[in-house]
Amino acid sequence: MARRADDDSRLDDAARAGWLYYVAGKTQDEIARTLSISRQSAQRLVSLSVTAGLVKVRIDHPIAACLDLAARLRERYSIGFAEVVPSDPASASTTLGIALAGAAEMETRLRQADPLVIAMGTGRTLKSAVEHLPRMDCPQHRIVSLTANITLDGSAAIYNVIFSMADRIRAAHYPMPLPAVASSREERLLLHEQKVVKSTLALAAQADVTFVGVGDVGPDAPLVKDGYVTPDEIASLLRDGGIGEIVGWVFDRDGQLLDCSFNQRVASAPLPPTSKGEVIMLGMGPIKTPPMRAALKGRLVNGIVTDQATAITLLDD
Repeated sequence: MARRADDDSRLDDAARAGWLYYVAGKTQDEIARTLSISRQSAQRLVSLSVTAGLVKVRIDHPIAACLDLAARLRERYSIGFAEVVPSDPASASTTLGIALAGAAEMETRLRQADPLVIAMGTGRTLKSAVEHLPRMDCPQHRIVSLTANITLDGSAAIYNVIFSMADRIRAAHYPMPLPAVASSREERLLLHEQKVVKSTLALAAQADVTFVGVGDVGPDAPLVKDGYVTPDEIASLLRDGGIGEIVGWVFDRDGQLLDCSFNQRVASAPLPPTSKGEVIMLGMGPIKTPPMRAALKGRLVNGIVTDQATAITLLDD
């Protein structure tokens, strides 16, 4: 209990420091004097105010280079939506920018008065985006998970976002209570015949808008790290021509789902067709660029949120 009180007190201090820095325009030296702390402590508190989500920074000036890249992505891949955020030259791994941009797109749709079915994939970037959503009451919408939420050892999936979203959005939520990968094609078919699963799959097929992450297929792939598949299974998928996956469905460099025993065991809902609604992919970085390009080529998605560096690579021949 004492630890909880200490954490709350530190967040209070961080919020105060963040307000003084970003709203009142005080320097870190001035904040240190105001709060009777060292300059180093003031610096740490200002940083914590951002990383803890207490301060939301929004740039209200359109960045011409990002707008141009987004327009070129839409034209190159014949997609309806593209959002490009600036890259951080000092880091090739931080996904905060695209997480914030993804959260903004989710919020835009959640604030619509007309009821929507919103399907959600999985992944670290997508989970980060959900965690940056404001708390909202959206009883008109239904949120459905495309992905099963049980790993190989029976534990709950860490990056399944439906539960994180349920904490922030007051709307009906529909998880997929299944193992991510069944032991056989026959088991998957049997699981999908369960009444509650059939209704969830039917709802996912009606999605008006879908948000997904994307993973590579390799020894350090999210599928392996998150406990969905074994290294031997990944090696087999690579031999079959797998380059990427979305909600567990593995595809090749042309964006075509592999006709393989693994995909026959995937228990996730099929990806909603892009002919019927938006399927927006969040991703960035050199490792994810090949599967992102493949997903765009194969029309698995028709929208993208990424950063400048990735967008430039996606536009290269």
